[in-house]
Amino acid sequence: MDIIEKIKKLKKEKNAVILAHYYVSDEVQEIADYIGDSFYLSKIAIGLKEQIIVFCGVSFMGESAKILNPEKTVLMPDMSADCAMAHMADVQTIEKMRNMYDDLAVVCYINSTGELKQHSDVCVTSANAVNIVKALPNQYIFFIPDRNLARYVAEKVPEKKFVFNEGYCPIHEHIQLKEVKKEKELHPKAKILTHPECPKEICDLSDYIGSTSGIIQYASQSDCEEFIICTENGVRYELEKENPQKKFYFTKTEPICHDMKMITLEKIAHVLETGENEVQVTDTLREESKKALEKMLELAK
Repeated sequence: MDIIEKIKKLKKEKNAVILAHYYVSDEVQEIADYIGDSFYLSKIAIGLKEQIIVFCGVSFMGESAKILNPEKTVLMPDMSADCAMAHMADVQTIEKMRNMYDDLAVVCYINSTGELKQHSDVCVTSANAVNIVKALPNQYIFFIPDRNLARYVAEKVPEKKFVFNEGYCPIHEHIQLKEVKKEKELHPKAKILTHPECPKEICDLSDYIGSTSGIIQYASQSDCEEFIICTENGVRYELEKENPQKKFYFTKTEPICHDMKMITLEKIAHVLETGENEVQVTDTLREESKKALEKMLELAK
């Protein structure tokens, strides 16, 4: 029995479902039941009939799934797969900002730890951040942890006053402007599609800025045949699957999240077989952080 057949068999036996982020490797996306960005996966995790969720992504994703589904078993193929940006804010700074601004909302990107969510008013994803911030009654917004997404949202919602945090995604932060320009020279007809976690100078060059799912949708609906993609290279799988006739280019130094690539078929089979790597959250953390996640789902409707 090969590894894929083994996973299918175990999944059926254990009443399990596999969720995968667009940034994991192609072979993992191929065997997943649901593939998407953080917003899609956070929504889909609620109400699944299966008892076991195998979450093919980094730690904050599995933690969010467990917070929203306390009665389900959430398994991570690799517990050490993490997101550096998820830790780039702290509770002390949040409390300091609350003391400085009377009319402040702490807006927490879903790419963050449960502890940060616990001390926030609402969560957002790159797909819904603009609409949710617009819907908030507060004048001041402390946006954590990503400064690049915060700047992008601030430009779209000029009526709000933003307080910026210094976090960032290392993968998007290190996409090089000169390499994007080089791809544009090589492919002058290509449109540049960019994730808002990228620095401003990359966004300023772009034809479209949006979430991973937004980039896929734009490329699929566009009449253009060539695209330069400024986000993690795992999205290539879905782009090419949906648009086999179109061309997708990445910078010479391809943006790779090595933590996402730690998820393998062998590790998925192992946790299905053994039940290891179960996500655990305390009752207090779950109850407090769930409020910000549920607020996101409510405002995003």
